[in-house]
Amino acid sequence: MTNRDISIVTGGAGFIGSSLVDRLLAIGNKVVVIDDFSTGRLSNLEESRTDDEERLQVISLDVRDSGVTEIIADLKPGTIFHLAAQVDLRHSVSDPLFDAETNILGTLRVLEGARKSNANKVVVAASGGTLYGAQDSGLLPFKESLSPNPGTPYGISKAVTMNYLSAYDDLYGLDGTALALANVYGPRQDPHGEAGVVAIFAGQLLRGEKSIIFGTGEQTRDFVYVDDAVDAFIKASEIKKTKFCNVGTGTETSVNDLYQVMSSLIGSSSQPEYLPSRKGELERSALDPTYAKETLDWHSSTSLEEGLLRTIEWFKKN
Repeated sequence: MTNRDISIVTGGAGFIGSSLVDRLLAIGNKVVVIDDFSTGRLSNLEESRTDDEERLQVISLDVRDSGVTEIIADLKPGTIFHLAAQVDLRHSVSDPLFDAETNILGTLRVLEGARKSNANKVVVAASGGTLYGAQDSGLLPFKESLSPNPGTPYGISKAVTMNYLSAYDDLYGLDGTALALANVYGPRQDPHGEAGVVAIFAGQLLRGEKSIIFGTGEQTRDFVYVDDAVDAFIKASEIKKTKFCNVGTGTETSVNDLYQVMSSLIGSSSQPEYLPSRKGELERSALDPTYAKETLDWHSSTSLEEGLLRTIEWFKKN
């Protein structure tokens, strides 16, 4: 097996990353996971480690470490999926330096490794909602042609990441694609970061606890199921010269509606408690998936109710 059959997944023990690892192994790739386990869990890879021990290697390392560049340069992988990140919007506001070190310096460590190893492709996870930021609601769902307007350190770090990705293509010929992810949810979801509301509601409703909604609950998000997001990563790795692409459904769902659907699926009559809204959170967000259909031949195929049902069933068992 040549090194070009190797896929590296940074953040591969995380919620989306581990689902991507499962898929890569299923299609026959050899996978190297780089994760510092600050938020990712080894248990997310348990099944893959058992079934594909020979084709899966797990390296515990912080993406900010210079060793990341050395490992990638030595392995000479075909594709690098870069998902390791500081993903909590509120933490980026309270500690912007750590956010920049992880999301900007960490990305540079990965890109330098990719450049030195002459990798075929780098696919980077960006954040759609925080990247576009507050925009005229008449422009919803947001298209890729819209100028970024990040209002938080997290959003800024993702915008800078995209600029570096473009520069590495122009300067070194490194082919990279940034996927602007909507609010990804599903099994293994960590209740941190913006999309963590699904995991939080699932846990609270199943335990019979009162859920908290910040603000009016009429703020909207675009929820995309994790398996559909993984499809987009795989498709992006197979195409050339698409620098930036939305991965969303184009549909707005309010937090109130999300709660009502989930409580109905679980059979709970509990009503949420409302607290003041939190600094830095957007009122409305949805990503136009048209360009993804044109360039990646991708669209979200899992309905919100179906995805939530699968997620709730996983939380019941875990």
